[in-house]
Amino acid sequence: MQVPQNGEDFASQPWYHGLLSRQKAEALLQQDGDFLVRASRTCGDHPVISCRWRGSALHFEVLRVALRPRPGRPTALFQLEDERFPSLPALIRSYVNEQRPLTQATGAVASRPVMRQGPIQRSFSEDTLLDSLSRIELLRARKWSDSQPAGLEHVGWSREGHSEPGASTGPTLALSCMGSDPELLRTPAPLGSIADSLSASDGQLHAKAPNKPPRTSSLVLPDASEQPPTYCELVLRAPSAQGTPPGHQCPEPEAPWWEAQEEEEEKCFARPQADISFCHPCKSSGLLDPQNRPLEPKVLHTLRGLFLEHHPGSTALHLLLADCQAAGLLGVTKAQRDAMGVASGLELLTLPHGQRLRSELLERHEVLVLAGALAVLGCTGPLEERTAALRGLVELALALRPGAAGDLPGLAAVMGVLLMPQVSRLEQTWRQLRRSHTEAAVAFEQELKPLMRALDEGAGPCDPGEVALPHVAPAVRLLEGEELPGPLDESCEQLLRTLQGARQMAQDAPKFRKAAAQRLQGFRPNPDLQEALTTNFLRRLLWGSRGEGAPRDSRLEKFQQVLSVLSLRLEPDC
Repeated sequence: MQVPQNGEDFASQPWYHGLLSRQKAEALLQQDGDFLVRASRTCGDHPVISCRWRGSALHFEVLRVALRPRPGRPTALFQLEDERFPSLPALIRSYVNEQRPLTQATGAVASRPVMRQGPIQRSFSEDTLLDSLSRIELLRARKWSDSQPAGLEHVGWSREGHSEPGASTGPTLALSCMGSDPELLRTPAPLGSIADSLSASDGQLHAKAPNKPPRTSSLVLPDASEQPPTYCELVLRAPSAQGTPPGHQCPEPEAPWWEAQEEEEEKCFARPQADISFCHPCKSSGLLDPQNRPLEPKVLHTLRGLFLEHHPGSTALHLLLADCQAAGLLGVTKAQRDAMGVASGLELLTLPHGQRLRSELLERHEVLVLAGALAVLGCTGPLEERTAALRGLVELALALRPGAAGDLPGLAAVMGVLLMPQVSRLEQTWRQLRRSHTEAAVAFEQELKPLMRALDEGAGPCDPGEVALPHVAPAVRLLEGEELPGPLDESCEQLLRTLQGARQMAQDAPKFRKAAAQRLQGFRPNPDLQEALTTNFLRRLLWGSRGEGAPRDSRLEKFQQVLSVLSLRLEPDC
């Protein structure tokens, strides 16, 4: 079926439904092949393709790569897996007209667009930005005089948070005003009409000179509890008759905890306390029942959809945030700093009273590896399904490596999956990966494996500019009494490199914290995906609410046996 081609602005396409929740989108998808495109609060400026396939509703995040504006070149590229397109309609036309799977892992084919009924209830999201980009640039390019009542430097836009039925959803303009009039209560004009009303010939910004606004600035922020944390709406209100209290300032939106700046404290000795933990207990879960069984199929299906919906780059940032919190690099409270006697978990894990943190980091690595192996060995469908799972893990590892997300503990966990004996023995799957996804296979063999070997030997990259969270596993294992593999002379050299790396890591903890905060600046995670990457969630997912309390060695040994059985069922020994 041909997709309509009425312009490259995807907001005007009939298959684009604007801001739409996952549940409402799934209700519109009735048959296999039905699809629509929507905006999502959790995916930021990346549109989402919702498609029904084999009786299940799947959601695919389209990566939007912004480009520097140049004549004759698009302002952004859109990408699902490999190929990039100059516009979202071009991407949709290619996949629908050629009947190509949206992703190799699912094989889902979009064939019938679900048409939008009526106009879009538009929020000031990415579709609005794309629709009005040329107008905005035109307005920003003009030189505004300071004597005008409002300059573009003071124009604020609002993105819709929770809209009531029948409420106006157009962008709200908030003007920082000066003047002497007692009030300015005009209804803001739509964004498009501003550009149309400008008169360039007489140098004026308005066809008709506006009334003088009040001299007192009157921007008031609404209650942040009823709005998403990403956006801030500025609402214009007239000042009260009593005037503005002296020293009154408008409250600013609260930054996420990983972007909060640590306050400088006076350095003084504090006796450290034992049992410092950054693995916070899960009070309530949006994915697991209070008394869940191990490997519940419904939860596994939901998790599969979550990971398919997010691009590897987005998943890498989710994992970086979870790893930074688990390692005590970000989100450390003053009470925790006072209790452990140092400012960061990277320092604590090198000290005698950091034994609990070292144990938690080792367990986190193990549960991440087991969960990743289950994602591959649990693919009981065709060979291509397992191949796509392997390819996804390779792409995630590339997104985690130094110079990208720089999450080396996350990289170590993903490589642990790919190098696990139960996964590496799948010869048919690896052969198919080399045939179908040669670039991923070459990157794994020639880039990722040598990099991981160097990191384990203490000789890999560890500069805070390239790395946001260093590879702590070798130092943690050494401090927990594990012996180094290899000949004695080589193990002694590796021992010295590991200890020196641990010292340098503790000294560079503030630099790593800054590098991690810079990578996560402006990042707004998906709550469900963020929960799915925590240690407590993975432990309950793998062993259930009752089994997670069993001894650690016993739990790991039994799950390794389960993975061995799954591997043999997929590709029996000849």
